[in-house]
Amino acid sequence: MDALMLDGNAAAGLLQEIFGSEMTTAVGTCDGCGTAGEVGGVRLYRGAGLAFRCPHCGDVLMKIVVAGERVWIDFRGLRTLQLNG
Repeated sequence: MDALMLDGNAAAGLLQEIFGSEMTTAVGTCDGCGTAGEVGGVRLYRGAGLAFRCPHCGDVLMKIVVAGERVWIDFRGLRTLQLNG
């Protein structure tokens, strides 16, 4: 396993802070391969920000960059994101 790779559960606190709800059980659909799965099951890479990658095809699903009080979120790789209430 890559030293910079974790699963999506490692970002649970940050996701809770940004979205205000439990996000690791939210279901995202990869725009690349069409596979759906829980955010907690994606591959998470840390670098200048966080890159959430599809565990099936490796495409980037979501990127989050935090700098002080600012947060940038890119959902370009998600076809859908279903929040569980």
